[in-house]
Amino acid sequence: MKGVLVDSNVILDIFLNDPTWADWSEATLGKYSQHTHLYINSIIYSEVSIGFIKIEDLESSIAKAGFQMLEIPKEALFLAGKVFLKYKKQKGIRRTPLPDFYIGAQAAVLYLDLMTRDASMYRSYFPNVKLICP
Repeated sequence: MKGVLVDSNVILDIFLNDPTWADWSEATLGKYSQHTHLYINSIIYSEVSIGFIKIEDLESSIAKAGFQMLEIPKEALFLAGKVFLKYKKQKGIRRTPLPDFYIGAQAAVLYLDLMTRDASMYRSYFPNVKLICP
């Protein structure tokens, strides 16, 4: 599969007009949207929903931005669980939530690039995923 899975932090930068990151996120999304598909999954959708009062507004914004929804395949769900277990054993205290592992695993299993501002965890646990980050 070809395309970019876009992490919620990048989308929220734009939707909430983050003073530090909105320009980078908008420029980067604009660049990639011209030559590839931009994807989100149900977890990213849920995380982005915090910026909206009504689901209709969220749906409209997602459609206008050109994001396509992808289901998380079982292989990615399985991988996320295994990698999260490894993370818990190495770190002891959970600092990175399980949903981030679903996102990384989906990018890995579907061979998608991942656009995010949280690159360090993805680099550590999903080294084969190409990251698009500041």
